[in-house]
Amino acid sequence: MTKTITVFKGDGIGPEITDAVLKILNAAGADLNYEIFNVGAKEYETNGKLIPDAAFASFDKNKVLLKSPITTPVGKGFRSLNVTLRKKYDLYANIRPAKSNKAVKTPFDNVDLIVFRENTEDLYVGVEQQIDENTVHATKIITRAASERIIKDAFEYAVAHNRRKVTCVHKANILKMSDGLFLSIFYDIAKNYPQIKADDKIVDNTCMQLVMNPQQFDIMVMPNLYGDIVSDLTSGLIGGLGLLPSSNLGKDYAMFEAVHGSAPDIAGKHIANPTALLWSACMMLEYLGQDETAGKIRRAVDEVLNEGKHLTPDLHGTATTEEYCEAIIAKL
Repeated sequence: MTKTITVFKGDGIGPEITDAVLKILNAAGADLNYEIFNVGAKEYETNGKLIPDAAFASFDKNKVLLKSPITTPVGKGFRSLNVTLRKKYDLYANIRPAKSNKAVKTPFDNVDLIVFRENTEDLYVGVEQQIDENTVHATKIITRAASERIIKDAFEYAVAHNRRKVTCVHKANILKMSDGLFLSIFYDIAKNYPQIKADDKIVDNTCMQLVMNPQQFDIMVMPNLYGDIVSDLTSGLIGGLGLLPSSNLGKDYAMFEAVHGSAPDIAGKHIANPTALLWSACMMLEYLGQDETAGKIRRAVDEVLNEGKHLTPDLHGTATTEEYCEAIIAKL
């Protein structure tokens, strides 16, 4: 049966890369129907809501969302819609794979690691209190329930995909109670997976080690804030945020999105790289059991990257978004 999914086109470069990705999905024969909505700052200016009620209703019904980047104001204005969606639908597991591609030259070869980021708590709960005009307190929340499920998911993924190791990233040397709880739960759960190597690293050391020897890492699991920072760092190892996909999974709902932002500085210039959103769509196809179609798209992208003739400017090429898209479709 054809699956109907919800699509949020976002703002900035969002509409451009969404159009490109949907065109490629159709060309590849993805067994999908789409309910497409405009969301974000421009939608708010036009209709008074960042996400229309109909868009929420669509996701409620379809339970699968392909979401393009949405602009979040810095230091003012509305809260991140990503955070809102993750909380509302309990999308607790943010999975961000970073894998080298031989066609994209970086100082690092053979990077193949996955960040499992807890998505619903830590400092991202956004609980802040103005103590006085010169003092603000932010609350960090770590719970056993949330920690257990993301850590279990990381180990289960390792077993299912023949991965060798899971590393817990933390700051328990300083945050002895909160990160200490996360770390102790990690080792409790690790006992149930003796075939998977388990170790841990303090987050600052992790960042140093990632740019010295990233090949030592396989699967990494961590609280929310560290996951946000470390996954951006891993994108730099493989060529940038334009190449890093992600999934946000819960018990009942799933959201797939590019990790990068809405890049308003290049919006409308038709030079945005849609690869991260496209690979996120491939993760979505695999989630839906359409592995063959996902594999076909991945191979086509690899061929285009390896040829190097139709690359967007972030990959040191001169192709437009549409030219890159058409080159992938030609390979299909």
